[in-house]
Amino acid sequence: MLTAAFAAQLWLGELPCPLCLLQRFAFALLAIGPILNVRFGPRPSHYALSLLAAAVGATVATRQILLHVMPGDPGFGSALLGYHYYTWAFIGFAAAIILIAAMLLFDRQFTDEETKPMPVGAFAQVAVWLVIGLTALNVVSTLLECGFGACPDNPVEYELLKRAR
Repeated sequence: MLTAAFAAQLWLGELPCPLCLLQRFAFALLAIGPILNVRFGPRPSHYALSLLAAAVGATVATRQILLHVMPGDPGFGSALLGYHYYTWAFIGFAAAIILIAAMLLFDRQFTDEETKPMPVGAFAQVAVWLVIGLTALNVVSTLLECGFGACPDNPVEYELLKRAR
C-alpha cells in the first residue's frame, strides 16, 4: 500500500492530504510487528503493536470514506479499480486485523523454544529495508509538502519547494 500511494504521488502528481498521510504512517507502524518478529522471534506484543496500528489506520480511513460518501462527491485523488486510495487502505487495514487475529490463534509459535529468532532470509531483509526506505521517503516527501507547519487540506504543490523559488 505504501508503494502504491507513493507511486501515485510521484507519477500522477497527486499529493496526499493530511488523512492520507496519517494512513501512510499507520501502514508504516503496521510493519513494526513483523519486523520485530523477524528480529526477535514471534511474540504476542509484536502482533499487538500491529493490531493497534491497523485499528488506528482503519479509523482514519473510515473517517475519510465518510467525508466523501455523499452522492456526487468525486472523492479525493484518482481511483484504482473503482476505489480511492483511502477505501483500499480501509480494506488493507481490515484484512490486516483479520490476518493478525488468525496468526494469534497459533499458540505454539510463542513457546520458549519457538520464540528464538530464525535466520533471516534475503526476502525478509529486502522487505524490512523496503519498508524502512519507503517510510523515510514518505517523511521527506511530507516535509517537502507541508514544510514545518500544518499540511493543507487539499495540497496542490510542495510547500518547501515553493518557498525555495
